[in-house]
This record gives sequence, C-alpha cells and structure tokens, in this order.
Amino acid sequence: MGRSCLVFLLSLSLCLCLFPHTSLAQLRQNYYANICPNVEQIVRAEVEKKFKQTFVTVPATIRLFFHDCFAQGCDASVIIASTGGNKAEKDHPDNLSLAGDGFDTVVKAKAAVDRSSRCRNKVSCADILAMATRDVIALAGGPKYAVELGRLDGLRSKASDVNGKLPQANFNLNQLNSMFAAHGLNQADMIALSAAHTVGFSHCGKFSNRVYNFSPQNTVDPTINKAYVIQLQQMCPRNVDPRIAINMDPISPNRFDNTYFKNLQNGMGLFTSDQVLNQDPRSKPTVNAWAASSTAFESAFVTAITKLGRVGVKTGRNGNIRRDCGVFN
Repeated sequence: MGRSCLVFLLSLSLCLCLFPHTSLAQLRQNYYANICPNVEQIVRAEVEKKFKQTFVTVPATIRLFFHDCFAQGCDASVIIASTGGNKAEKDHPDNLSLAGDGFDTVVKAKAAVDRSSRCRNKVSCADILAMATRDVIALAGGPKYAVELGRLDGLRSKASDVNGKLPQANFNLNQLNSMFAAHGLNQADMIALSAAHTVGFSHCGKFSNRVYNFSPQNTVDPTINKAYVIQLQQMCPRNVDPRIAINMDPISPNRFDNTYFKNLQNGMGLFTSDQVLNQDPRSKPTVNAWAASSTAFESAFVTAITKLGRVGVKTGRNGNIRRDCGVFN
C-alpha cells in the first residue's frame, strides 16, 4: 500500500471517529431554497388555516413531532397507518392519545406543497412536520425560529419500536434525564421541552392517582397545591371516564409561554414528571430562572427543539420522500 493511500485511509478513519453522525450535515436552514423556494410559506399558510379551525392544532402538532422523534428519529414514521401485516407506531398504546388534528395538519400541508409542480414529491413529510411544529408554536405566542430541514421519511414504522421510548407521567428526574440523554439532549433541553405542557390537554386517567390514591398513603400527592387538587377533583371526579380531558396549564392554556414554570413553583404541575422539576434541587434553579425570564426560556427552548429535530435523521438509502405521508411508497 502506497504512503499516500495509507495517509488518506488514516485521515478518513479519523474523520469518521470525530464526526460519527455525518447525516446531520444534511440538515440546514433554507434547504429547499433551490428545490421548492416557497415551501415554508406554503406550509405556514396551511397551518394557519388549521389553527383558525381549532387551537388543538397547536398541542397536537407539537406532540406528534416529539413522539415521532423519540421513537425512530424525526422521520414521520409515526404518521404511517397500520396495515393487516404491520401494527405501526401510531397504534402503540402510548400514541393512541395523539390528537388527529396533528396528523391532519401534516397531511393537508403536504397536499398543498405537492400542488406546486415544482415542489411535488420533493419535500419530505418529516420536514413538513418540523415546519408545522415551528409554525404552531409561533401562532400560540411562542418563540419564532429558523427550522433546519433536509430530513428524509423513514422506511419503517412498527409499534414495537415505541416500547420504552417515551417519557411517562410518573417519571422522576433520573428517569427523565436518562431518556433524553439517550437522544443527545441534556437536562436543560429536557426541562425546556417539558414546557410544551403549557399548551394542550391531558386525560384524567393520566394523573388521577395523584389526587385520589397517591401511594403509599393512598391519599393526595403532597406536592400538589391544595386549591389545585380541589379543581382537579371537580373536573375529574372518582370513577369518571378516564378519557375526559382537561387543560394542562390552568392559567394560560392557549399561550405558549413560561407560565408552565410559574405553575410548577405554585405546585400546579399536572404530572409527577412536571412537578418533580420544581421538587428536585438539581432542576429547581432552572425552573426558577425560566419562571423569572420568558426570554431566557424561549432561547433555551429554541436550542432544545432544534436539537430534538436532529435526532435519528434519515439520509441516503435510509429514507425517501413519501408521496402519501401515511403510506410507504
């Protein structure tokens, strides 16, 4: 082997070690500038139409993005419909509560993009979901940011891939940090993304144990504000249909803001996994800082959701651009 060849191979090996996630190089702002120049305006227009129909569009789209990225990466695999021979991600128990408005937002935006002859079948469903998520956050009063694009749609969607991949309502800080760290997200990212609970709703069955039979005393969770307990019990009485939904943020449920952190300070986090952020001394300083400064929170949130959007990106032969977001090509 010649010396120059050996040097090249050693250099290549070093590059691969230093930059193992080379697929991330594909993601960039304005990715479609020369492919489909108006794609962001097209998607935004469709998202605005959907937003005017129902505010549920906001939390539904944000949750869809999060659930998609945490299972198999940000590849729109959560949108694939199950077939007779395959139970897809969307039909996993942890995804059954995803509101249909999130799926509908992506499907309608995809259809609008593909009505342009220049853009048809050139924009991935995964990127449309990322754009729609950015847009609903802004429409709800949250931070505006430039979204990175260049994802391909995944070629696999199995319910089994969701097992153990999504945070649960009863998680403690160690469990939350561990699950987010597995995706390259640190504690600050986790806390910032948790604040998406400032919009949207939850079903009574997800938190009723905290207001009725919190173990081991089989009473009320002592970390909940007493007045909030009464409010929750009125909205979710014992033996009520667990599918009844209430707002996760009792103060400003239709605003994407830092009220989430103020609620935690007042013992008004709906889930154990919310309230623990204010109870654990490792995370409490961050809660206090972002409760005091919406600017600091919004900056951290943009950093966190940008990092989330880089998780498990599909490139090359690992993905394609679906003609129909709900069906493999």
